[in-house]
Amino acid sequence: MTSPTIPLPSTSWADDPTGFTALESQVRSYSRAWPTVFDRAVDATVHAEDGTPYLDFFAGAGSLNYGHNNRRLKQVLLDYLIDDRMVHSLDMLTSARREFLETFHELVLEPRGLDHTVMFPGPGGANAVEAALKLARKVTGRESVITFTNAFHGMTLGALSVTGNSMKRGGAGIPLVHATPMPYDDYFDGDVPDFVYLQRLLEDGGSGLNEPAAVIVETVQGEGGINTARAEWLRGLADLCKRHGILLIVDDIQMGCGRTGGFFSFEEAGIVPDIICLSKSISGYGLPLALTLVRPELDVFEPGEHNGTFRGFAPAFATASEALRTYWADDALERSTIAKGALVESHLNSVVARYPEQELVARGRGLARGLQMSDGDVAGRVTAEAFERGLLVETSGPDGEVVKFLPPLTITDDELRRGLAILDDALAAVLS
Repeated sequence: MTSPTIPLPSTSWADDPTGFTALESQVRSYSRAWPTVFDRAVDATVHAEDGTPYLDFFAGAGSLNYGHNNRRLKQVLLDYLIDDRMVHSLDMLTSARREFLETFHELVLEPRGLDHTVMFPGPGGANAVEAALKLARKVTGRESVITFTNAFHGMTLGALSVTGNSMKRGGAGIPLVHATPMPYDDYFDGDVPDFVYLQRLLEDGGSGLNEPAAVIVETVQGEGGINTARAEWLRGLADLCKRHGILLIVDDIQMGCGRTGGFFSFEEAGIVPDIICLSKSISGYGLPLALTLVRPELDVFEPGEHNGTFRGFAPAFATASEALRTYWADDALERSTIAKGALVESHLNSVVARYPEQELVARGRGLARGLQMSDGDVAGRVTAEAFERGLLVETSGPDGEVVKFLPPLTITDDELRRGLAILDDALAAVLS
């Protein structure tokens, strides 16, 4: 019996200057926007193999709030590994796990009056969302979840069912059910009162809306185009959930860990979610780690009812604890982020004024900022021009029409201004 013939990749090594196309899946995306091979990175700068430096206004899609290879966190990681400390431990008790839990409680939860228990659902943000959705359904006995237009919560089936982007949903291959989309804040440009549609459906016995288990929301929709919910809108949503016995889940995976100023992005609104999803920068170093924070009375999973092999990566506990001690023992980083965010906001407003015929829109909070262009083609050309000039910046939004800025929170003012100057040159090259 002969072995089946496996077709060779259509692209040969000779035709592929980066050396990846012939062997790697076509699903890769960021490497298409930034066609170079990266090799080293420190703080807010990454270097290609040929030594070309790039300022990073991407920060691992928000996973590197404290910069690349943060020196203080790197030393903690190196010491941890050199001492032969536990690396893989599933959910066994370890000293690193205890240190993180105690530090997180002392520096994050307790100062904010939060009594949530900490669940380690798996290595990534989608794991945190899946655990939150499962738990909400188990607690309430209901199936439906309310989500919002332009939301993004992850690529696994449960997380994808509460995601709005049609292209990403199309990759599921099956119907994505048990989720009902509602208009996000200002979806109708202020023409419709907040929650008028959702409230009517909840209160009308003939609406056909299944009684929801939960609402899942991002306070700032990063992948959706840096859409920012007003504090009063978030408070109205929290009140609506409370009145109808619906659990409130805040997905703080990209906007948490200080991205908008406070450690949690919902602090400004003064709300207390029932369940909070964290990942990305919680490890501090770009190592995989995710948390699902749960009000104690909702912590009803049976032992092992939700588990996974990588639900608590011990080296990530070590760097996470050090990141919390370094950046969250006082409010210095929070004040710095707000000030830098104001600098970016002012600059983007000046860009909008500079190109009135383009009808640009500046948006965002803290160091999560966006500049909406006329369409995705224009935004893509701007980011390509920025890359050619030494700046990494991506697009977001349903059609990729928003140039999205997520620099490390630790970026210097000089680096921030230098990056914005590169943006100006890129905009001039495209819009002029």
